[in-house]
Amino acid sequence: MAANDTIVPAFLISWLQLLTPGDCFDEFFVNYNFLDVPCLKIFISKCLGYGIICGSFIVKVPQIIKIWKAKSGEGISLFGVSLELVGISATWAYGAAHTFPFSSYGEALSLAVQTSIIAFLVLLYANQVTKGVIYVSAYVACMAFLLSPAVPLGLLTVLQAGNIFLTSFSKCIQAWENFRNSSTGQLSVVTVYLLFLGSCARIFTSIQETGDVMVIATYVLASICNGIIATQLVYYWNSPLNKDKRS
Repeated sequence: MAANDTIVPAFLISWLQLLTPGDCFDEFFVNYNFLDVPCLKIFISKCLGYGIICGSFIVKVPQIIKIWKAKSGEGISLFGVSLELVGISATWAYGAAHTFPFSSYGEALSLAVQTSIIAFLVLLYANQVTKGVIYVSAYVACMAFLLSPAVPLGLLTVLQAGNIFLTSFSKCIQAWENFRNSSTGQLSVVTVYLLFLGSCARIFTSIQETGDVMVIATYVLASICNGIIATQLVYYWNSPLNKDKRS
């Protein structure tokens, strides 16, 4: 049987094949066997993956807006944000180089853009505009290299391996900043909880679509660390920044 044996409208076939690739399309929409377990896992993974990618376009927008409205990046660790940006970028470059399905890493692109904006705003409102411009320019240059055919695959493997520690370390820095200030400062509750839920979902999609131990371990640690920060948001809810403790 083939795709033309189904009653699914022709204009929907290509879209449905994104969610049910290979023989799974025939299994679902030609044989109408919707209980095929392997295909169900692929379908759920694809839905989660593309859902995460769609959500990633707005996941850090609340954080950006909060910094912009407050005209302050107080309480946000630039070092932590930078480490997070390195981790996101490593996942993006590693996934692209290994030709993993785009649904397994695609959100890294939009998260990288939004994270670099956050870093720039932190510098901007600290009256370090020149440093902000240099920061963003250097990042764009680095990504141009990492996504080019000239980059050694071994370098990307090292970066992804280091990403396991960078991801957790960057979050631990932010968690420590929150503890030290007895406040979560300008952290956005929407952004933090979306990142937490997204990283949890990525554990399943990574197992299903890549099987790469390093990628899976990265998201397991990210989920734990994002969960810690999410808990701090509840614990320090509406607590003002403790300037005395900070000094």
